[in-house]
Amino acid sequence: MEQQYDKYTAEDFEVWRVLFERQVAQLPGMATDEYLAGIQRIGFTADRIPDFTEVNRVLSGHTGWQLHVVAGLIPNKEFFELMANRYFPSSTWLRRKDQLDYLEEPDMFHDVFGHVPLLTNQHLCDFLANLSRIALRHIGNPEAIERIARLYWYTVEFGLIREADGLRIYGAGILSSKGETHYSLHDERPKRLPYDVRTIMNTPYIKEHFQEQYFVIDSYEQLYRSVGQIEEALEAAPSAPEGGTLAYR
Repeated sequence: MEQQYDKYTAEDFEVWRVLFERQVAQLPGMATDEYLAGIQRIGFTADRIPDFTEVNRVLSGHTGWQLHVVAGLIPNKEFFELMANRYFPSSTWLRRKDQLDYLEEPDMFHDVFGHVPLLTNQHLCDFLANLSRIALRHIGNPEAIERIARLYWYTVEFGLIREADGLRIYGAGILSSKGETHYSLHDERPKRLPYDVRTIMNTPYIKEHFQEQYFVIDSYEQLYRSVGQIEEALEAAPSAPEGGTLAYR
């Protein structure tokens, strides 16, 4: 599959513009510095839907990663095989105007605006590739895959990082969400817990509403260094956890 850029409609460009401008306006002081720098590195703008050929050229020069077009959610094995080989799966379709605030399945705005800027960060990319290789070694074990899905969810999708000026967001699920951006950092209701591999593996995640807890890393290097802990925890893991079944991009 390929991105068919000439198929985008005027409504698609308008949806991208509205979503981009809305999120960019609230991210300073909330998004991790690396994410904001990544937007500049990639060259995202409000008036132009990203062209994957151009994005891949930039990513290749920074971390060696590429976007790989998929139709939507894909099976775990395909998902992890792509990322183990440094391809990030992304859809190319955009939500409708009446879906600006909520969409159950991730569209291109989530995949590209949410994830791509941090694919210029080498430590995060190496964490993703190594986590995916671990997943492939356990692909026949649903319990292990569920634990890995929780790690992916609470880091790549809904992770927070502690920076010099306070807590910041690096999870794509938050960065591409109007409502959860403020909630994750400033609402009193959710817990904000230190990053701990075993705790995350035993914490079910939520798709239906905002998260009840977020996990905070101190650096992207910490994520990469935790790969060994992940392998050890999976080997020592007891019975199956309850929860979902699919890693979420």
